[in-house]
Amino acid sequence: MTVAPSGPEFAIQDIPFSYRGSWFNISPVVAEKTYADDLHLVSHQTGMHPVLRLSPTVAGTTVVATPALLTWRDGTGRIEAVYDGPDTLRIRGRGLGLRVAAAARTLTPFSGTYLYLDPLDGSHVFTSYETGRRYRVTVLSGTLTRTDGAEALGTADRSLDLPGDQPWEIAVEEYATARRPYAGSITFEQLCRDRTVEFTAFVDAIAPWRGAETPAAELAAYVLWSATVAPAGFVTRPAVLMSKHWMDKVWSWDHCFNAIALAAGEPELAWHQFHLPFDHQDEAGALPDSVTHSEVLHNYVKPPIHGWALRHLRRRLPQPPDRAALAQTYDRLARWTRFWLDARRAPGQDLPHYQHGNDSGWDNATTFDADRVLQTADLAAFLVSQLRCLADLATELGEPAEPWSREADRICAGLLRDLWDGERFTARSPRTGRRRASRSLLDLMPIALGADLPAPVAAALARGVETHLTTHGLATEPTDSAHYVADGYWRGPIWAPSTVLVEDGLRRAGQSRMADDISRRFLALCEKSGFAENFDAETGAGLRDRAYTWTASSYLILAAAQEQRRAAGG
Repeated sequence: MTVAPSGPEFAIQDIPFSYRGSWFNISPVVAEKTYADDLHLVSHQTGMHPVLRLSPTVAGTTVVATPALLTWRDGTGRIEAVYDGPDTLRIRGRGLGLRVAAAARTLTPFSGTYLYLDPLDGSHVFTSYETGRRYRVTVLSGTLTRTDGAEALGTADRSLDLPGDQPWEIAVEEYATARRPYAGSITFEQLCRDRTVEFTAFVDAIAPWRGAETPAAELAAYVLWSATVAPAGFVTRPAVLMSKHWMDKVWSWDHCFNAIALAAGEPELAWHQFHLPFDHQDEAGALPDSVTHSEVLHNYVKPPIHGWALRHLRRRLPQPPDRAALAQTYDRLARWTRFWLDARRAPGQDLPHYQHGNDSGWDNATTFDADRVLQTADLAAFLVSQLRCLADLATELGEPAEPWSREADRICAGLLRDLWDGERFTARSPRTGRRRASRSLLDLMPIALGADLPAPVAAALARGVETHLTTHGLATEPTDSAHYVADGYWRGPIWAPSTVLVEDGLRRAGQSRMADDISRRFLALCEKSGFAENFDAETGAGLRDRAYTWTASSYLILAAAQEQRRAAGG
């Protein structure tokens, strides 16, 4: 019965078992920083919700996960699970029983899960208030040994038991209201082969360069592949969520790194990643803070790195976008840029401002300790890069480029005049004019302008970046800072996006040796600690959400560039 596993093994505690296009996964992670003893079917429709608990009848089973197959083991007993498309899971067992139970024990008129036996086909159906979906369990072989809680109200155990003394197989489907009885015409073994072929094709497309020097490339690809969902709700396109743990959204700068990583091998998916937040651009031109299945948030925005990202994306696409796609992109990027110029510049000011650290993406960076409403060097630098990108796009499309170039020059001059103190960049209150320096890596992010900076400024920024380097990479707050916190979010941990932006800027500023060093350290960090949301700067341990796609994408971006340099002999 056992199918030979294929692809990289991974820890189910860190990375959920899922499938490209699916809105649910199997994982012990059932809420933010909350780990259950048993694996659960967790849906991300209308939020993150554990729906079904999957409990082998023998305690202490070993779980082995690969991209195509999830296995529980106990001696010779096995339970195996494979996806039959995005909305269906096939599970079978031999020598090991399984209880499938509602994760919530209490059913109210507004919450919980109801169980009933469907008289149409004899299946058992769990309905979830939290997801608004049904979860149908169809027995394909063997028999149920026990059913509890069918049609029960209030508090009850709602569960189905499968035997340990005879082989069995079931299908579990997530759907809305009704569908035909499950046929199960494809064998379990064929499903495993199909999933393996699909995943292998994906890896071959986005990481054909992988080898012994990039041992985490396949797992990074799996993190992206498994976190991809089909269009549904407010998600207007196929989307790579940041995670299928609790960070199950698309934030309006995170998506850029996923787009870049996918561009060469999955250009259509990459283009969708870049544009998804723009589908929710408001009348002022602002992008939302985040988008997910049932929620679009506009209370904050995210930094305008999209011009920088579009340049990198277009360089990697195997075919250039057609004129219509480029014109739409130009219009959307122009509206997003005008938002910063029109709605985020105080009268008489050259520089735009953030209203809160969340707008920068660096929510609690020490830059924002004294004031929250600030003109910051990173914002100005990103906007300069975006304006230069718009000028190039305008020229390509036959539109006037001079207004964009003029604004870029104005903001660049303001950046150096108002925020540079001769040694470092400061942040400035647009109300009081008060300037303040911090030790946050955020203040060094203008290095992302690369050679567009005056050489002395770029050199000073490179020296500043060096003070943030630990064995594992770039700490967002130096480890000797009084404000450093090991798990302090943007007050110390190493993050993927800052690493990629700094590495790219240093390289374009002629600081290749330092850029190489930063790249090597980050790649080694991911190979040691996986693809966490962020990492302890001193120990390298993964922190927070442990299956974060922009971290996996950043590994792929840096690894691909490293292999390209190696192939070129550089």
